[in-house]
Amino acid sequence: MSITAERRTEVIAEYQTAPGDTGSPEVQVAILTVRINNLTDHLKTHAKDFHSRRGLLIMVGRRRSLLDYLRGKSQSRYEALIARLGLRR
Repeated sequence: MSITAERRTEVIAEYQTAPGDTGSPEVQVAILTVRINNLTDHLKTHAKDFHSRRGLLIMVGRRRSLLDYLRGKSQSRYEALIARLGLRR
């Protein structure tokens, strides 16, 4: 589901590209990945929660768009990010 403020600040600190950076594609993708993983665990126990499933699909699409944008901007940053997050493709 949602992530706590402390976990969010940890993720931002880990993936920021410069001090004070909260909106770079790397940070946005990392936060979305944490939220997607949390929601995936939720859906394993609540298989018929279709409203949350729709939210999951929207988040996956948003992450995919951000990753496509990053791949267009800088291939090396894209490859480094998917390696750090353990994503396929």
